[in-house]
Amino acid sequence: MEQLAYRRVLLKLSGEALAGEKGTGLEFPMLHAVARTLKTCAAFGAQIGVVVGAGNFWRGVKNGEGKLERTCADQMGMLGTMMNCLALRDVLEQEGQESRVLSALEMPRVTETYTQPLADRYLREGKIVLFACGTGNPCFSTDTAAALRAVEVHADALLLAKNVDGVYSADPMKDPTAQRLPRLTYDEGLRNNLGVMDLTATVLAKEHRVPTLVFALKDPDNIRRVLLGEELGSYVGA
Repeated sequence: MEQLAYRRVLLKLSGEALAGEKGTGLEFPMLHAVARTLKTCAAFGAQIGVVVGAGNFWRGVKNGEGKLERTCADQMGMLGTMMNCLALRDVLEQEGQESRVLSALEMPRVTETYTQPLADRYLREGKIVLFACGTGNPCFSTDTAAALRAVEVHADALLLAKNVDGVYSADPMKDPTAQRLPRLTYDEGLRNNLGVMDLTATVLAKEHRVPTLVFALKDPDNIRRVLLGEELGSYVGA
């Protein structure tokens, strides 16, 4: 059996990553690749919770700004996360991995409502737990939802699987001299505005001493490699 560096984790997947090169919607080969990796990790004892963004469908503050009231726009984003979670759950089940969707908003005809004890039980049973609808409140990002769930389920680490392969000294898409930072503290990220996560999520993870590992999802096997302790991307700690 593989030796896990982190037994219980909260994985944050960006919606754009699930869209692949299309940028919008869902790319099913990517979904299946992620599902197979999660199944492999669960098979050697990892307990995995997942928060998925909705950027492949809708970004509340960006897409709705100036056109829709903020609460309405953010609620639409929450529904986008539900769409992604339902799709990932179905693909996980196709791959033979039991999973559950827990929603921060009550949708009894669709899925169960999130509670911490229920999430903890499913994780201990070896099921992949997909946390939908963010925190259930407007004005909070899915980064904050991921940090909050990580704290609530006592995760050993928060894993951020992104389109970029770590935290950089500047935006690598704009600055060719930007350098990847293998290790940094939350204070350094905040002081230098490095955009590890949004401010609320960063402070939450820092105060509860949950380390964050930032890496690229381009190869879904990176999830397994990080769980086993391989140093990929960037490590952010208190």
